[in-house]
Amino acid sequence: MNKELTKAQQEELLSILKTRFDKNTKRHIGMHWEPIQTILEDPSNFEKVWSLKQMENTGGEPDVIAYNLSTNEYLFVDCSAESPTGRRSLCYDQQALDKRKENKPKNSAIALAMEMGIQVLTEEQYRELQTLGTFDAKTSSWIATPTKIRALGGALFCDFRYGKVFVYHNGAESYYAARGFRGFLKI
Repeated sequence: MNKELTKAQQEELLSILKTRFDKNTKRHIGMHWEPIQTILEDPSNFEKVWSLKQMENTGGEPDVIAYNLSTNEYLFVDCSAESPTGRRSLCYDQQALDKRKENKPKNSAIALAMEMGIQVLTEEQYRELQTLGTFDAKTSSWIATPTKIRALGGALFCDFRYGKVFVYHNGAESYYAARGFRGFLKI
């Protein structure tokens, strides 16, 4: 699979990202667009820019929420109000997908994240995201599940209700129309 965008696709994506960046300044206080654009235009990052496009194509509305000075990396996270529409109705991982005998979903959250070149948010990242706005007030999102919980057949997901982040558990093979996953990408 070719993981590069055409010049027109790249320009369109940069325009979308810049507009979102400018509209949501509280997510990235003290940051400026120009250095981000420079990194996104660097040919060594074309595969990561392709991943950003996948985030956008599946309804994630990625935006910059942090910068790591020591690694010179920006953190892009899905900032759509609800769990990304193109990533819902997925069980947690491949093991869960294989376990289902009937009514299998089309994919798993972990497998799709890997295909897209992104990672599923951790609980800590999910909670940090909620300090920047209200996300998943009507939906829920799978989060990275600790190995011990996953070994017992479970998986974790979060949502935001009553002004609070809730972390729940479910069988990893379960899937729901209102549950997807949020991802992140470091560039």
